[in-house]
Amino acid sequence: MLSRRHLRTKALQALYAFTQSHNDNLVIGEKELLKSVNKLYEIYIFQLSLLNEVLKYGEKRMAENKKKFFPTQEELAPNTRFIDNHLLKQLSENRDLSKYVSIYKISWMDQEEMIRKLFIALRESREYKEYMKKPDCSYSDDKEIVLQIVKKIFSRSELLQFFYEEKNIHWSDDFYTVNLLVIKTIKMYDENWDEYARLPLLFKENADGNDNEDRNFLMQLFRKTIVNDEKYTELIENKVKNWEMDRIAVMDTLLIKMAVAELLEFPSIPVKVTLNEYIELAKMFSTPKSKIFINGVLDKMIVELKEQKRIKKMGRGLIGD
Repeated sequence: MLSRRHLRTKALQALYAFTQSHNDNLVIGEKELLKSVNKLYEIYIFQLSLLNEVLKYGEKRMAENKKKFFPTQEELAPNTRFIDNHLLKQLSENRDLSKYVSIYKISWMDQEEMIRKLFIALRESREYKEYMKKPDCSYSDDKEIVLQIVKKIFSRSELLQFFYEEKNIHWSDDFYTVNLLVIKTIKMYDENWDEYARLPLLFKENADGNDNEDRNFLMQLFRKTIVNDEKYTELIENKVKNWEMDRIAVMDTLLIKMAVAELLEFPSIPVKVTLNEYIELAKMFSTPKSKIFINGVLDKMIVELKEQKRIKKMGRGLIGD
């Protein structure tokens, strides 16, 4: 389920933590990396289970309205489209989700006020009003409103972000990624899936059910960047002779070293893919000028490494122009 960019991001975060802690124990660093990835899955389950809580709140509110002393006609015969949402019902019955909720001991019992506010934000949204007014509703419509909940309600909620920060200060870094993973899960859901449908795992499985390829990519990228640190530092110094290494932002240095690790140690990844990916990561995690600096350094390195025949890629077109 995690894309290669997500994996590069997790490796970058782990490398930054590793270097800032001045730790030289690679095994401990690898354990912390896997721990951070597993925590990402925990927040993912939190977000999916929160969709169930919003549905439950809608059901509860509807039942309470009917018990008022003087309920309106609308409260006595409410529009049940939202609480009958097929996709939300599928998630509420999903055994895999229930299993992980139990494993992670997830409970929203103390967060009713936050859930109430999330539901109100949903109910007042244009998308919800249009959904509730539709003369007919398809599974695609049900799926779309759930996507809107994640995109426009959950992802923009400061209360929800604060909730996760209170749980774990590092979780706020993963909030954006988790919302993308939840969106990906919703999009892949099928109308005919039953309660036994499996939730996707963080590492994509091959046809044989093996998830080692992406896991190995993550661990090797982390490991090779650390093991070859001195060698990569020397490569960088040769390309920035007018700069002292300690003047270069730590994040920029890490991004360049990770890119070099990919260029030299991952024969199946095209050169252009590596270059583009680390420029994009620079935009996300470093200074505004970093993408230009990193692009310039890597361009020079790639030319030199090709001339030295140190970049060895498998398959036609992988080395690039």
